Amino acid sequence: MKETLSLSPELLIHIAQTLNLPMHGLVAVIELLDDGGTVPFIARYRKEATGNLDEVQIRNIEEKLSYFRDLTERRATILASITEQGKLTDELKARIEATFDKSELEDLYLPYRPKRRTKAIIAREKGLEPLAQYLWAQQNSTAPLMDFAAGFVNTELGVATVDEALEGARHIVAEWISEDADLRKALRKLLFDEGIIVSRKVTDAVDEQDKFKMYYEYSEPVKTIPSHRMLAIRRGEGEDVLYFLIEVEPERPVALIQRHVLRQQGDWTRQLELAIDDAWKRLLNSSIQGEIRLELKRRSDTDAIQVFRDNLYNLLLAPPAGPISVLGIDPGLRTGCKVAVVDATGKMLAHDVLYLHTSKHGNAESVPKLEALLRKHNVRAIAIGNGTASRETDAFVRDFLREKNIDGIFSVTVSESGASVYSASDVARQEFPDLDLTVRGAISIARRLQDPLSELVKVDPKSIGVGQYQHDVDQRQLQESLENVIESCVNRVGVDLNTSSWTLLRFVAGITERTAQNIVTHRNEKGGFRSRRQVLEVPGIGPKTFEQAAGFLRIRDGDNPLDMTAVHPESYPVVEQIALSLHTSVKEIIQKPQLLEQVDRKQLSAGAYTLDDILAELRKPGRDPRDKFVAPVFHEGVRELSDVQVGMVLEGVVTNVTKFGAFVDIGVHQDGLVHISELSNRFIKDPSEAVKAGQIVKVKVLGVDAKAKRIALSIKALSEPPARFGGKPAKPAKPVPPPQPTMEEKLAALSTKWKVRPAITAKS
Repeated sequence: MKETLSLSPELLIHIAQTLNLPMHGLVAVIELLDDGGTVPFIARYRKEATGNLDEVQIRNIEEKLSYFRDLTERRATILASITEQGKLTDELKARIEATFDKSELEDLYLPYRPKRRTKAIIAREKGLEPLAQYLWAQQNSTAPLMDFAAGFVNTELGVATVDEALEGARHIVAEWISEDADLRKALRKLLFDEGIIVSRKVTDAVDEQDKFKMYYEYSEPVKTIPSHRMLAIRRGEGEDVLYFLIEVEPERPVALIQRHVLRQQGDWTRQLELAIDDAWKRLLNSSIQGEIRLELKRRSDTDAIQVFRDNLYNLLLAPPAGPISVLGIDPGLRTGCKVAVVDATGKMLAHDVLYLHTSKHGNAESVPKLEALLRKHNVRAIAIGNGTASRETDAFVRDFLREKNIDGIFSVTVSESGASVYSASDVARQEFPDLDLTVRGAISIARRLQDPLSELVKVDPKSIGVGQYQHDVDQRQLQESLENVIESCVNRVGVDLNTSSWTLLRFVAGITERTAQNIVTHRNEKGGFRSRRQVLEVPGIGPKTFEQAAGFLRIRDGDNPLDMTAVHPESYPVVEQIALSLHTSVKEIIQKPQLLEQVDRKQLSAGAYTLDDILAELRKPGRDPRDKFVAPVFHEGVRELSDVQVGMVLEGVVTNVTKFGAFVDIGVHQDGLVHISELSNRFIKDPSEAVKAGQIVKVKVLGVDAKAKRIALSIKALSEPPARFGGKPAKPAKPVPPPQPTMEEKLAALSTKWKVRPAITAKS
């Protein structure tokens, strides 16, 4: 086992048990990661070594490995510090080396951590530690406690009376109690199991629009409070509207400490009880509360980030319309609609402005412009951004296509979330230095229809608008998680080496931003790549980078037909073996995948997992794993919130999935909410079990609040209820009244970050 794997056997066993993974797979993954392997590469091309562990399992190993290596480094620092103090015993060393939890490790170090001048330190300076040890020992003595304590009265040291001596001794005992690792662990568990989050409104606080009204007098158990409510309370606290505490029955922690400390009754008992009370109120309560608040934040951050990850994953893998010429429209009222045409590769061909909504003659003047652009550039689709005036623009385009009897062009509304961020970014300026921001936005809208993944990777994922409290969570953790999602999606789909931008290439396994730019520069100077091997000519790409990246790079119409597939170059000899065994060529196998039915697997020198992947790829070479493109169809008569009526059945697109429900765009500039209780007839614990971001759904309108701009929707109302036991169908459900709005729904209606729109999507 390599030196980088020098985690203790006990720690490796702990990781394997925690993640429920086989030891050989865990060790293989760690070795591959330490050798510079990327997660997508290991998951796709090292299945034999890992035992077919998937990408999620490998990411979990990577995260645990980072955690425990940090812990190991911290453990070494702590052992060195205690050794330097001359206080490291064999028992303490064994306990430190046996712990796998950072909190417990810090608890063990607490008594030896350098401290500021505490009451206990002052008491020790007054010579009172022997008295504290007397209390702590709880052993009967011939002399009463008061007589023993009298021996510590010393005016020169600042101990004027017996009571002062006992008070100082109690301070020392209280510190010992507060630094007991086992006791701190037990108290943390107590507050997690029995603690109650209690939030209150700050006196005289200003809460515009009553965003946090739900939490003015609110309580919920620590162990069950969901992440979105915890984050909402924390946001209220951050805005100085709320404060919150973790409350527990006062006698419970005190009783726990007493059971831990008091061993037998004596004249010391009252002094120890006072020390216990002091330890809890002055030292332990605030400290343990702080630890639990931090743990609640970590837990809430993790949940919120996972919601964001899931939504982003589904949006990035939204079905592409494909390599067709597209006219993109960035709608506007006063300033007109910016129009841009891109060819099948995304290259900008033309741009213009249509003043559709500024005058009576706007439409008449725009019709010949639009018709000329469509005919000149052989446009096959029109993509309309879903911002201001999108429905009016969509209506104009549909009327235009109908009046001109144009059947070969379809029109669809696409999400423009983050397009303005892209338009002002360095990436956009590099691509189109001479174009106005709004024209860049129209180009981005057109490209999003062609390939959402290629275009969305240019935008900071936090700007795409599918997160839950994304500005409140740990930003470093969020950024790393979202980049992992992008990397996963890009490598799952594969990247065309000859047409992709450097912004897409940089997410290919093993390729850095600089290397991606070098690839584009090489391509521009020397022409397109004819084979995967040619990429080794690019500065910064050596054998290791090539190994990691090659399987995810695609070359269409290259020298080797396998270069358009997900078969890794290291497996080309296996494909040649297959061709030889079938007495044919590799090219013919790709053209006639039915020949693979005659393959004798026993004659091939490849592992079972690798061979399965090779054969699957050869049967559908270069297949895009994304679903088929389907555009949503909004109701023609529903364009504004005032058009929405209770009882309507509408088609829409899921724009955001949260822990309390899903937001759906029904084409009226205000997303409606399908509460978790209205998602399915079956019980679901999480909305992601029923829907995903980008999914086209049919919904029934349950309620409309025009003043609050809130729409209550239901998917459940349109689905068949489950049959009763015995096979008899259930009685028709009674009309479901709109659910009472929660604070999350109010926040959703008020916060612009919830106002997101769909990428082009497919039916589930």
